Amino acid sequence: MTAQQLKNSILQMAVQGKLVPQDPNDEPASVLLERIRVEKRRLINEGKIKKDKNESVIYRVPKSDKDNSLNLPYNDQPFDIPENWEWVRLEDVSANIHYGYTASAQSVGNSRLLRITDIQNNVVKWDDVPYCAITEKEFVTYGLKNRDIMIARTGGTIGKSYIVRNLNEKSVFASYLIRVIPLDNVNEEYIKLFLETPFYWEQLKGYSMGTGQPNVNGQSLKALILPLPPLNEQYRIIAHVEKLAPYIYMYASAEQKLTALNAAFPDALKKSILQAAVQGKLVPQDPADEPASVLLERIRAEKEALIKAGKIKRDKHESVIFRRDNSYYELRDGVERCIDDELPFDIPESWTWVRLGSIGMFIRGSGIKRSQIQSKGVPCVRYGEIYTTYNIAMTSAVSFINDDLAAISKPVRFGDLLFTLTGENKEEIGKTVAFLSDERTVIGGDLATFTRHQQDPMYLSYIMNSPYAIQQKAFLGSGDIIVHISCDKLASILVPIPPRTVQHRIVESIGKLLPIIERCH
Repeated sequence: MTAQQLKNSILQMAVQGKLVPQDPNDEPASVLLERIRVEKRRLINEGKIKKDKNESVIYRVPKSDKDNSLNLPYNDQPFDIPENWEWVRLEDVSANIHYGYTASAQSVGNSRLLRITDIQNNVVKWDDVPYCAITEKEFVTYGLKNRDIMIARTGGTIGKSYIVRNLNEKSVFASYLIRVIPLDNVNEEYIKLFLETPFYWEQLKGYSMGTGQPNVNGQSLKALILPLPPLNEQYRIIAHVEKLAPYIYMYASAEQKLTALNAAFPDALKKSILQAAVQGKLVPQDPADEPASVLLERIRAEKEALIKAGKIKRDKHESVIFRRDNSYYELRDGVERCIDDELPFDIPESWTWVRLGSIGMFIRGSGIKRSQIQSKGVPCVRYGEIYTTYNIAMTSAVSFINDDLAAISKPVRFGDLLFTLTGENKEEIGKTVAFLSDERTVIGGDLATFTRHQQDPMYLSYIMNSPYAIQQKAFLGSGDIIVHISCDKLASILVPIPPRTVQHRIVESIGKLLPIIERCH
């Protein structure tokens, strides 16, 4: 049960006479109703209100009475009410029900102009209510008084109600509101309670007109039926609802927290799985696996061969990380130093730490304008699409350019990683996607490919989208409104590298878990 359902249940019990005990000593509602009628006749005779053209009197037919020849306005009760209660229409307990004043809101004027938008959560900040100009004659009709009940008659707020309180300045109400003026012998708080019950909303739905912009008119509100308890019981009901209000509020707060927790849980679980993966805690380690250090030696040897062949350039700040005496050291720029303080967590013995740039190379893309995108041609990837279209991996592009532009653009190949170099916030900068397509594809500006890494591309993509890597990229990003990160800074990130066989097992395990998590959304 939601907090709103709990509140609805309490309010419905209230108007059915089930919330507080009945007191046989209470003056019956029939006597109260007669006083209300006397008051209304007096106001009519004094010319203060007009007589209803279609005045109705609701009365009960005894259950044993089978004779329907009386043509009663309301033979069938919506629900049973106590014997000392009465059924009435809203017009029966109101001096008047009418539309508001048509005027434009102004910064200055001789009267405040209460609008639908000024009523928020049953509260009006009168100092923020705009002004309007109104004559004294018009004010007689539209001037607000404490106890008046406002009802929104159109739009998304249709049916919402508010009791006017704490008036200390001349005020009127706007035309998209309907005013209900309770008679003196009526408890306006009880009327307001009724206007929040499911029974009220059910009736209002039946009276509402329009589909695109639903609205309700004054005649429909006058015809609403409500159960009227003895006056003393009305006060007991209001007091009891007020007593329960803090508990409903606490229930609603707990519900909101639970809803937020449930909404955040899948993403939190996903992050937890990725973090466990990069720490070597997701899949079991096998001592028979070839250590990652051997793989890195092969990468270094291949890189050296490519440098000697003139195919790639030597890194200006080449990094070699190795383990000695249970500590990690880095040889960089000819200087060896211990980097234990930089390492955020322990990894298995067969794993090793590397700078991202030491296992592959970054190639920055070139600009492809939005105006150059076409419906077919050579597939291309633009940096904004990494945020909006692709997730951990992509197998095909959604944009295309012509051959001439593709010929001077940077290619991306199967197994490469794509990194965004520009973004709107530091938490998303450097978002990473594995490219898993053999189709000729190029990339635009503010993107970089990470190539020749000899790792499982999905493993690297999972690493670079883990909480650990996101934190590193956010720290390295610069700028506030537009955030940037360079290829050199991406290359400096420390990443844990497991044996290739472990990488495959991690990818397989995550591949099974993520679809289950996605179904939790």
